[in-house]
Amino acid sequence: MIQKISAVTFRVASMKVSVRFYRDALGMQLLYGGERSEFSSFRGTDSESAILNLEHAAPGKYWGRLIFYVEDVDAVWKRFRELGFMPESPRDASWGERYFHMLDPDGHELSFARPLS
Repeated sequence: MIQKISAVTFRVASMKVSVRFYRDALGMQLLYGGERSEFSSFRGTDSESAILNLEHAAPGKYWGRLIFYVEDVDAVWKRFRELGFMPESPRDASWGERYFHMLDPDGHELSFARPLS
């Protein structure tokens, strides 16, 4: 059956804005493409993590959420606030994670989480 997620692709209205968000604000590694490309690929700091693809096209309606595991949820939340973003406040979930949500420039919901124990 399924072994792991290889990649997720988001449609984005502005590749330039989205590349800057994922590369500069989230600190993801740009693997392919860039601000002037029609298609770009990113990966988190873990070389085993799934790839996030960005495709230049009209973004769709609400589809779900992409969840990133981070070292320190509160530190990431604070960084986004300092960068001028307005993420939801971090909270502890009944399923055993601390997390918060925010939207990327195209309205895709992102969650930043870490197991509580």
